[in-house]
Amino acid sequence: MAKNFFTVVASVLLSGLTAFGIVKAATPSQDGPVVYSQEGQSSRTVNLSQSDYPDFTYAAETAVEAVVYVKVTVKYRQQYQMIDPFFRFFFGDEGQPQTREQEVQGSGSGVIIRPDGYIVTNNHVVQNATKIEITLNNNKTYPATVIGTDPATDVALIKIDAEGLPTLAFGDSDKLRLGEWVLAIGSPLGEELRSTITAGIVSAKGRSMPNYNGDFKIESFIQTDAAVNPGNSGGALVNKAGELVGINTAIVSTTGSYTGYSFAVPSNIVSKIVSDLLDYGSVKRAKLGVTMSPVTDKIAKDNNLPTLDGVYINEVTKGGAADKAGLRKGDVLVKVDSTIIKTPSDLQVEVNKFHPGDKSVLTIVRDGKVHRLDVEFQGSSEATGTVTEDGSIMFYGAKIGETDRGVEIISAGSGKLAQAGGEDGFVIKFVNDQKVNKPQDVINIAKKASRTIVIEGVTATGRQGYFAFGKDE
Repeated sequence: MAKNFFTVVASVLLSGLTAFGIVKAATPSQDGPVVYSQEGQSSRTVNLSQSDYPDFTYAAETAVEAVVYVKVTVKYRQQYQMIDPFFRFFFGDEGQPQTREQEVQGSGSGVIIRPDGYIVTNNHVVQNATKIEITLNNNKTYPATVIGTDPATDVALIKIDAEGLPTLAFGDSDKLRLGEWVLAIGSPLGEELRSTITAGIVSAKGRSMPNYNGDFKIESFIQTDAAVNPGNSGGALVNKAGELVGINTAIVSTTGSYTGYSFAVPSNIVSKIVSDLLDYGSVKRAKLGVTMSPVTDKIAKDNNLPTLDGVYINEVTKGGAADKAGLRKGDVLVKVDSTIIKTPSDLQVEVNKFHPGDKSVLTIVRDGKVHRLDVEFQGSSEATGTVTEDGSIMFYGAKIGETDRGVEIISAGSGKLAQAGGEDGFVIKFVNDQKVNKPQDVINIAKKASRTIVIEGVTATGRQGYFAFGKDE
């Protein structure tokens, strides 16, 4: 009996030691190699050292100081019906509709890009906001104003009255590689989790999402698996060098919270939008004038294409930039200058880098042959500075041109200039107290205006006149 007892004890101790050895072997040690073994398989040795893990400390500590918490207040009106008992007795249940105003608070994140208080965030964070409050990482709070927004890219530029602020420099988002490590910094789920840092990799590039509203969108998102939640919108996507490579914008989720997929607007798109908002007060977006679709197997075979890269041109807008350059329906556009175009979103992003009047070279495939076309991009019919077919220049919805009388409003149109009092035949003599001699003088002075543009001159009937309007469109 005693012999059997000791046999059992010995077996238990041996089993325990064996189990301990397996756990120990599966636990990484800083002192040497780790051996993973499994019955029936040969052992594999993996050497792990501190240098095998990415070090985010510099990027995190540098970038977090430039990421802010954005608190917004939005007012909206709600209609409701209040049924008075006496009213119901005489007139039934159809009460008079009443309106009440309510305030709703929301939050997001932002990135300081200039030490004098300019901050980038998402358009949807500040849209319709009646009050914006910024809290820095050091807990200082400032009121903010909107400088400009661009719904097409969901980018907004706001400003606080401060100096000497920490900033985050723009990196080159085009150089991001799949699998590259990135950090997401922001305030997920509110102020309590302010300045939260998460890490992930670049999962995909050039992503777009369904647009159920039919709005014009320019989307070429950086997809990452860095954890992003509501409140992260407008925050920073940062590379290991501590550079801003994207603005975190959206998640795809069935629950409303992070489930592994987050999306950021590339920094190269953001940089161009910010530059336009600072220089012009609005985005000067170039237009090519085509409708397009991805290249399918059938299109590739019909056009003798070796790959499915490029975009198929479905339609060309008559009189547009593409039409004037010689682009035709059925062409396959494969390059803009030296940039290879693989998808429609690639082409959108590339064209978005240009301004109206800029020139480029398009490489196309037509009937199996490669052609290069020179193109001059146009703007929208309302875009200030756009040269029209008759040689006049668009200026806040109006056409201005050089005549014997001077810089004349050829057609006031129905835009901001006309709404301010501009009329056909009005001769512009001064813009913001500066004398003008040609249409480009008007454009150049207006671009430099900080807020208001004041036009002085002579009406078509010879009377002295003036009118003014705000610069931001």
